Amino acid sequence: MTWYEGILLGLLQGATEFLPVSSSGHLVMGQTFLGVEVPGAGIEVALHVATLLSVLIVYRSRVWALITGVALRDSKQLGYAGLLVLASIPAAVAGIGFGDFFESLFDRPAVTAVALIVTGCVVWTARRALARGPEMAINARSALVLGVAQAAAIVPGISRSGATVVAGLWHGVRPAEAAAFSFLMSVPAVGGAALLRLPDLAAAGGGGATAMTVTLPVLLLAAATACATGVAAIGLFRAMLARQSFHVFAPYLWVVGAVFLWLTVS
Repeated sequence: MTWYEGILLGLLQGATEFLPVSSSGHLVMGQTFLGVEVPGAGIEVALHVATLLSVLIVYRSRVWALITGVALRDSKQLGYAGLLVLASIPAAVAGIGFGDFFESLFDRPAVTAVALIVTGCVVWTARRALARGPEMAINARSALVLGVAQAAAIVPGISRSGATVVAGLWHGVRPAEAAAFSFLMSVPAVGGAALLRLPDLAAAGGGGATAMTVTLPVLLLAAATACATGVAAIGLFRAMLARQSFHVFAPYLWVVGAVFLWLTVS
């Protein structure tokens, strides 16, 4: 991997991980048409950690308040931490119990194409959901709803950020709070994905084939690019949500999904 390929990979990862366009869907399209694949476990782990850092940077004050509050046994922060745990359960159950099934979907491009179109429909409904003026804070019921949406996003083509935030909006959660909770609950999800890749990295002797194709400087460059792009993408996501223009991503998803479906079935 060259340095400019590392930058491109970091840009794509950082942008599609947080904008409601589905990073997994774009990965499947890249693999199908361009033969592009992430070159080994090392770069996958680095990119997952980089996007996790993006969330921690943007929401650093909330993360710090949560950590210190839990340590000091503050009831409010303990309750919020409990909601994050509750929201993480559906995806954990789906991933552990049906991991092979979801993995098989990555080999079925038509599924991804349809899922991209579905994501577009979901994102489009954000306009009406926002018009209702959602004002609730996160509670146990809404946390579980967002958790189920996150589990559905294991399907390639379903955007995790789009599905969870729109689910929160329809459940009456304030836009800023829905976004914050969505991104914060991505920390255990993204961190878990990175941990699941560690056995592959260890099996390769701490690098193996990855070390032969990706040098350390390129690896760090890709990760830094993904982290910086992720911070910018989260900022754009929140700004468009505040301006109630979140739904503009829908036409892109419809077009890309429809073209991808036509090309894969024709």
